[in-house]
Amino acid sequence: MTNLDDTPTQARLDRALDDLAVTFHGMTARADETQCVCHWGSADELALLKVPSLELDPDLLRRTWRAPDWGDHGAVLRRVLPQFARALVGGAAPAYSMADVGQSFARGGWQQWPVLQRESVREFLHAWWSHSLTSPAPAIPAHALLALCTEASATLTPWLTAWAALDHPTADQHLAEAAALWARDLLYDDLPWSTWHDENALRTELATWLGRHTPTRLPTHDVDRIRLAALPTPARWEDPHWPAQRC
Repeated sequence: MTNLDDTPTQARLDRALDDLAVTFHGMTARADETQCVCHWGSADELALLKVPSLELDPDLLRRTWRAPDWGDHGAVLRRVLPQFARALVGGAAPAYSMADVGQSFARGGWQQWPVLQRESVREFLHAWWSHSLTSPAPAIPAHALLALCTEASATLTPWLTAWAALDHPTADQHLAEAAALWARDLLYDDLPWSTWHDENALRTELATWLGRHTPTRLPTHDVDRIRLAALPTPARWEDPHWPAQRC
């Protein structure tokens, strides 16, 4: 068997997408699934979700993954997943909605699906993450994809571990971009995206990780805010470099 970690990241991602297509081929929404005609779409559109392997138009796909009130969100997600994953990798959803996408995965309960299904989803997320970290201009920026992966899996740890282990200049470039975007939120005890999970725990883990890795990987980067964000209060406010007056 090929070791996926030894393959180029694009090849690994392509293989993961192909595996999703095989694993979820022929799946449909439940026959008795319903949806609001006024706020979601027509009965004819709903009927399409009960037909296997039929491609949906982009607007219907978007409305389908975003809807929060399916009777069986997992079945609906399995129905659209091969097309949905390819659309995501291609940048069909804007970066600002990545946490929402991750929460759609979480609503589907994919980590409780049968083993082959959940392993297919897990490998897709990890392959996409690895590709994003080593791609100079990924369709979805690494900082946004981290929000998706965290919300989908309810943990930051494996994604940060993979980032830390990757000795690659492009991964460091993404780290610099992320640190610049996240610093202010973290400094004021906010997670940089909305979450379904324990916001304080995620924020603390992210700030601590950045405080540990940013100085060594980005020695010329302004790391004062990241260092301060990793400090507990009130030590943060008492630090001589506290930048409140400049925020």
